[in-house]
Amino acid sequence: MGVYSCLGKNLEEVRNSLYTGKSGIGFDQGRKDFGFRSGLTGILEKPQLKGKLDRRLRIGLAEQGEYAYLSTLEALENAKLDIGYLESHEAGIIFGNDSSALAVIEATDTIRLKKDTTLLGSGSIFQSMNSTVNMNLATIFKLKGVNFTVSAACASGSHAAGLGYLFIKEGYQEMVICGGAQEVNMYSMGSFDGLSAFSIRESEPAKASRPFDKSRDGLIPSGGAATIVLESLESALKRGANILGEIIGYGFSSNGDHISNPNVDGPYRSLMRAMKQSGINVSDIDYINAHATSTPNGDMFEARAIDKLCGDIKTPVSSTKSMTGHECWMAGASEIVYSLLMMRDSFVAPNINFETPDEDSAKLNIIAKTLEKKIDIFLSNSFGFGGTNSTIIIKKFVQ
Repeated sequence: MGVYSCLGKNLEEVRNSLYTGKSGIGFDQGRKDFGFRSGLTGILEKPQLKGKLDRRLRIGLAEQGEYAYLSTLEALENAKLDIGYLESHEAGIIFGNDSSALAVIEATDTIRLKKDTTLLGSGSIFQSMNSTVNMNLATIFKLKGVNFTVSAACASGSHAAGLGYLFIKEGYQEMVICGGAQEVNMYSMGSFDGLSAFSIRESEPAKASRPFDKSRDGLIPSGGAATIVLESLESALKRGANILGEIIGYGFSSNGDHISNPNVDGPYRSLMRAMKQSGINVSDIDYINAHATSTPNGDMFEARAIDKLCGDIKTPVSSTKSMTGHECWMAGASEIVYSLLMMRDSFVAPNINFETPDEDSAKLNIIAKTLEKKIDIFLSNSFGFGGTNSTIIIKKFVQ
C-alpha cells in the first residue's frame, strides 16, 4: 500500500496523524477571492517530481496523477515490486478517478487566449482525460494487464479495489494495482461549493469536518491518492510478499432514487452483499470505517444503515473524513489504506469533533478518541452521487 494525502506524504506520516487525531484541513483565501462560499480544503504539498521522473513521463501527469505516481511508487516498494518484475509479468491497473478539471480549464484558457490549439503541448490531452491516472501509470510502470478507470463519484476508489478483487478471484489476473486519486485545485470543486455542500465553519478549520455530530454543517473537499497492490495468494506466497490482508467481501448497489440525496436501502444492500460474500457474522467485524462525510443527510442515512446491520452488537465506528475531509474519488482507496494501518498497529483512529450525537448517531458506537484495539476484520463503506455504493471487507492474513 501507498498514500499521499493531507495527513502525510507517506504511510508513516499518515499513520501518526491517524493515531493522534491530527487534522489535515485548512483555509484557502484564494477560494474566497475566487467566489467560493467556503474556503476550507484539505492542504496538500505539491509533489516535486523533477529528478524522480523523466520529463517525458511527467508531462502527461495531471495534478491527481502526480499524487498517484507517488502513492503507487510507495506501494510498489512496500510490495517489493520493481520495474523488472512488472515488465516480465502481467500486472493490471484499475484506478478510481472522476474528473480532471484543472487540465481541461487550462487547455481551454490557452485556446481562448492564443487562438491556436497547437500551443497546448503534447501532454495536454493525456492530462485532460478521466483515464489520465491509469494511462500514465501503466506507461511509467510498464503494466501489461487490465487497464481502465472507474468513474463512480465518491465510491470510485472502492469500486476499483472491488473490481481488482473480482478480476483476480475469477482468474483473469494474478496482480492488479488499484487505487483512487483526487485533484485538490479549486476549479474541480466549484460546482460542489455551488450546492452549498461545504462547511462554512471557517474560523476553526480543524473542527469543521464533524461526521455524525449533531452540529455538522457540510463536508470539506480534499484529495491526493492512495494505492493498494492486489495479488492472488499463490503469486504473493511465491514471491515471498508481505501480505497485509485479504479481501473477503465486495458489496455494491445503486440507490435507484435521487441523484444526490441518499437513502438507507441502497447502502444497506451493499453492506449485505459484502457480508454474504464474506461468509462472516456481523459480530466478527472489529471496525467499520464509515463513509460519513459530515453532511446532515448523508451521515443520517448511513448511521441508519449501519444500525440496521449491527443492531445491538455496537461495532466500533469512525469516519477518518473527520481528519481528512472528503477525498472524493480517492476516498474509497485511501480509507482502505487508513484501515490497514489501523489493523497493522492495533488501533482505531478517532472520529474527531464528535461531541454531540444526534438521534441516529447515538445508536452507533462511534469512537471519538483513539482506541487501542486488535483488528482482525474491518469493513469500509463508500457512497457517491448517483446513488452508487461500495463496501469492502478485509481480513488480516494469518499464514
